[in-house]
Amino acid sequence: MGTKRTMRDVAEAAHVSLTAVSRVANGTGAVSLEVQERVEKTAQKLGIDLIGNNRPKIVAFVLSNRDMLHPFHSRVLLGAQNHCAAHGWDMLFLSFDYSSRVPWNKLHLPLILQRRDIVRAAILAGTNSQNLLDSLTRRRLPFAVYGNSVLGEWQPDSYDVVWTDNIAGAYEITRYLQSIGHRDVWFVGNRQLPWFARCCSGYCRAMEEAGLLCRIAEQHSGKPEEIGYLATKSILARHEPLSAIYAGTDATARGVYKALKDCGVRVPEEVSVVGQDDTESVGLHPPLTTVREFPEQVGNYLTEMVLKRIARSDLVRQHVTIPTELVKRESCRPLSSDIQVTGQEQSHEMQSSPDA
Repeated sequence: MGTKRTMRDVAEAAHVSLTAVSRVANGTGAVSLEVQERVEKTAQKLGIDLIGNNRPKIVAFVLSNRDMLHPFHSRVLLGAQNHCAAHGWDMLFLSFDYSSRVPWNKLHLPLILQRRDIVRAAILAGTNSQNLLDSLTRRRLPFAVYGNSVLGEWQPDSYDVVWTDNIAGAYEITRYLQSIGHRDVWFVGNRQLPWFARCCSGYCRAMEEAGLLCRIAEQHSGKPEEIGYLATKSILARHEPLSAIYAGTDATARGVYKALKDCGVRVPEEVSVVGQDDTESVGLHPPLTTVREFPEQVGNYLTEMVLKRIARSDLVRQHVTIPTELVKRESCRPLSSDIQVTGQEQSHEMQSSPDA
């Protein structure tokens, strides 16, 4: 039998101090990225697990910049927690609010994320930005991120990412409205937020392929119900052609319903309404036609990714896209089947000010 390798062997082979190896293993001290990489690669070659089998098996679920009872991300947490439990791991929930404008090296991470001897990996849910991804990467903490909710420009190919295919779902539900005779279909949302922007792109593709105007009512708010309410009020105030509204989330559809009711407009007799994500659909009256997403599966795949990354840091980057499902309920009314689509109309957009 060969002699058991130790951290001292790693230090000698990597030409660094034993203290530096200990800091890399524990994640408790400042060492350069170059030293971290050299130590980890050396340990892997020598067959040494720097973290150790006796360390806590804990994954952090980081909910960034969202309410703790958010209906979608609460279900992501449920899926992640169930997968952890099934594989003998524990999950630690962290709520973390931060600004996308803070440089990565000025970002004040929760202290527990700086302790690799306690937290072995992170799942990033909620709304995240490149600066957090950079900060965790620099700290060599494995993580997987829900891609639909990452703000701004980022490089998804550099990370383990789970997506919900809400672009395809948006396309499908818009085509459904067209199939039952609707041509004056409005999209309501805030395209500064990535989930709305993705849905809007699917909606626009379906409208353009049918030769119909892309009608977009936008409110730059972070509150989905407020977005739906104000955008719908602005459409009605302008007396724009309108037969259906596609709200970028179910919570936005709730605001659409309220605005229509306040203006004496009936759903679906006068305006059909559809939503996205199927988190609040059956709580609305009439029940909302929507695109069902599968947040528990998002959490399941995110956890599966980080556990694989813990076991094999050299794995190629993992990407999973989860399909959606069109769910038809009572919020849509078919129009006359004799409506013809001309294919000659130009794209149009109405954008209302947040202060309108």
